Amino acid sequence: MALGRRLFVLVQALLPQHLLTALVHRLARIERPGVARALIAGFRRLYAIDLEEAAEPDARRYASFNEFFTRALKPGARPIAAAALALASPCDGTVSERGTIDGTRLAQARLAAKSRWYTLAELLGDEARAAPFVGGEFATIYLAPYNYHRVHMPLAGTLTAVHYVPGALYSVNAATVATVPRLFARNERVVCSFESAAGPLAVVFVGALNVGSIGLVGYGDLTPRRPRRALSLPPPAPPPHFLKGAELGRFNMGSTVILLLGAGAVAWLPRFAAGATVRMGEAIGECRGR
Repeated sequence: MALGRRLFVLVQALLPQHLLTALVHRLARIERPGVARALIAGFRRLYAIDLEEAAEPDARRYASFNEFFTRALKPGARPIAAAALALASPCDGTVSERGTIDGTRLAQARLAAKSRWYTLAELLGDEARAAPFVGGEFATIYLAPYNYHRVHMPLAGTLTAVHYVPGALYSVNAATVATVPRLFARNERVVCSFESAAGPLAVVFVGALNVGSIGLVGYGDLTPRRPRRALSLPPPAPPPHFLKGAELGRFNMGSTVILLLGAGAVAWLPRFAAGATVRMGEAIGECRGR
């Protein structure tokens, strides 16, 4: 099994990751009915996609594969945790890790022989951005290809900054997470920073192989970018305030979301643990207001 994982990662390292992802980006946006319907039908068969919750349940009405992949849900399909300080899951997915940040270190994967770690500054691309979260809390949620791919606010907050951090585009599935050191700090990512009733909050969109783009409400698609260099995107004036459950952005293909909060800002619910399946909007923790 370990040998198989290493070979899988080696193949990814040798691939032209950004070129392949750019090709997927183009393919997913083709609006020729024959191409779009063939891609959608094949994907539905592969992942047994049920459109009962979709705002548009007729697969033939999606103009492109990307439109289908990032489809909206019916109103009320994902109830939002009602309590003011209940932290809501930002997305559908599977919990990879969650817990307290060990100083500046976050757990990537806890393995039988050893654990993999990365630092806040590596993830966020800057020591100053990392400072509010030293000793804080984190959660990592993996979105599989069959999941709903829009990302929503886990708590009401005012956007203070958006940063694009360039990087590689490894897969973020379990095999790669267990094998590639500092994976989430190596892949391309978009960091959204907020002020909330629980203090500083960051929602990090981590890109991956074949993630055609990461889009944010009010900004449009932020990836792919040319040239691929670090970029800060200040919010408009006045800075937008997002209610809990409001759509923040989306992955145009699947990847990972990482939440960061300050020290003591949240008590995670026991059921929200590594390996658990979550749905956007459900309570995952209880925040301690300032």
